[in-house]
Amino acid sequence: MERYPDIEIYLAHTPVAALNAWLDETLGAAALTPAGKGRWRTQGTCHGQAVPVLLVENAADGFASLWFDSDQTPWASDQQAAQSAAKTLAIKVRCSGSWSPGDDPDRFLQVLPSGEEGTIHWPS
Repeated sequence: MERYPDIEIYLAHTPVAALNAWLDETLGAAALTPAGKGRWRTQGTCHGQAVPVLLVENAADGFASLWFDSDQTPWASDQQAAQSAAKTLAIKVRCSGSWSPGDDPDRFLQVLPSGEEGTIHWPS
């Protein structure tokens, strides 16, 4: 599977302590620090490369955007990252799935903590 150039997932309401623990476990990242109104940043490492991380609160319909600005993450795709976050954080996670130019921009993959996945139109 070809690696995505970056990873972005959307998290339902997530306790910051749990998110910080997951970022530390997966990337060795320090705790998120404020970076402006509703924005938080940290940086971890993977495969010896820096992985900048940006969290934007309430990016869409009560979901926060979590962006990993690197192709060197533990996940090759948004879907893999969403699966990991949903399971570990026990929350609903959304991502673009396998979006390509020309696809419906409102089609997203929703991943539940149980591992169930399905395509949704979002925002709806």
